[in-house]
This record gives sequence, structure tokens and C-alpha cells, in this order.
Amino acid sequence: MNVFITSGTYDFLKLKKDKHPNEKILLMQNAQNTVLLHETTGKTLFSSPRKYEVVDGKGTLQDHGYVVMNNIPVSEEGRPVFEHRFKNRAGLIENEPGFVALRILRPINSETYVILTIWEKQSDFMNWKKSSSFQQAHNSESKPPVTNSSQKLFSGEAFVTQYTLVKDSEE
Repeated sequence: MNVFITSGTYDFLKLKKDKHPNEKILLMQNAQNTVLLHETTGKTLFSSPRKYEVVDGKGTLQDHGYVVMNNIPVSEEGRPVFEHRFKNRAGLIENEPGFVALRILRPINSETYVILTIWEKQSDFMNWKKSSSFQQAHNSESKPPVTNSSQKLFSGEAFVTQYTLVKDSEE
């Protein structure tokens, strides 16, 4: 499974999404920009997207809710350790109220992985961040140590982007 992400104006991206009603395409926006996400086993409909492989996923993507993308730059040598940690995670997030979907996205042409979660609403995400399962999932003691001390796992500062999904509507 692959995920492709592109940015643009709301009107342009909405037209692109509407032209392909049988594709799994999510239209999302925040105060700064509008983004389309295309999940497919085939080729993308976008001309120059950011490209990712799905390393792991839970739940089904939906066209409404709140999206959180944790963007994490990972060094080339750190990729196996990073992916191992996510593939062997406790899986507590799936039991949180309001959780919809999770995708661990491996970048094809960059170093930045994306941990994408979809929630029913922003308050569900905020409640997850305050939960004991969040603390447990992010506790460094619960993660396997990096065996080679010279190995650098991250290649830059992580950052979070948040969006609201634009629900399909009959106009």
C-alpha cells in the first residue's frame, strides 16, 4: 500500500478529489494550507506528490475528523531501528475513544517518516495526549535501546502538522 500527499489551493484540490470518487482520497486543511492524501495499491493521480510506503496501519481512512501528522526525520542507518519500534509497539492507541486510523509512512524520496493518526474530533486527540496509554507509548524506557551508540537515529527535529478533514458534501 502506498500513500501520496500533495498540497495546493482548496479549489484545485477539491476538483481533483471530486474527479475521482472511487479513489481513497482525503481532502484536509488547516489555517496555513490544504492537502490531498491518496492511499492506493496502484499509481497516484497527483503529478508531483510526496511518496510513502505504508509500513503499518490500523483502521480505515475516513473523510471526516481530525488528522495529526507527526513528521520525523530518520537517518538512513536509523530506519531499521525506527521501524522495528513502531512494528512492535504496544498498540494502545487503537483502544482510545475517538481513534479512527493510524498509518506509519516510510518516505520514498526523503528522510521524513510520517506517523498519521485520524481522530473523530480534535478533543479525542487531546485526551489521548493526556492519557496514561500515551505516556506508556512514549516512555523511552519501554523502547528497545539502540545497540550501537554511534548510530544516530534521527536526522533532524520532528514536527507535527494538524488538519481537519473536509467531508464530502452534495452541493
